[in-house]
Amino acid sequence: MPGHFEPLPGGGAAVALDDVEISIIRSLAVQLLELIGPGPAEDASDDPLAELFAEGPSEPPADPVLRRLFPDAYTDPEGAPGARGADEQKAHSAEFRRYTENDLRAGKRDNALTVIRSLDALASRAADAGGAVLKLSPQESQAWLRALNDLRLAIGSRLEITDEDDTDLLYRLPDDDPRKPMVMAYLWLGGLQETLVTTLMP
Repeated sequence: MPGHFEPLPGGGAAVALDDVEISIIRSLAVQLLELIGPGPAEDASDDPLAELFAEGPSEPPADPVLRRLFPDAYTDPEGAPGARGADEQKAHSAEFRRYTENDLRAGKRDNALTVIRSLDALASRAADAGGAVLKLSPQESQAWLRALNDLRLAIGSRLEITDEDDTDLLYRLPDDDPRKPMVMAYLWLGGLQETLVTTLMP
């Protein structure tokens, strides 16, 4: 079980984590939470109807990581600026973002919080024994899967990974490269994500 998820009887998944691994994942999840930012209810109104009908932003985020997490819905990868239909795509993307981004952010916040809370519950046991087994319900497993994907997207964006060739180059980075710790986290999270996907497959 060390380093990879395994299925639990009745559904869900389990993985053995040591103190350092718990600390790394929790720290990354907290950073992701801070990057996504608070929801409308946290910084404005207590009215649930106001939150329900609150409009989100219409422009893509300035931060490249957030642009990766919340991409435009309508894009033509081969379309150049000013190309025919580009203005229409931009308008459609703005409209879609206005009515969906708040919900997407809320979902990503919930997933990151699930990771943090489950690790906090595990931390006291792990501190006494140098590690512990994290056991996740089926619902928690799905939240972890989505959060791991978001973490890898965020790190991959910082590392400027755009395709599989970029990933192959990561394995050949020298140990003194300042990106090495981030690369190791990216690859490790990828392994966790892959085993969790396999575990949850019917």
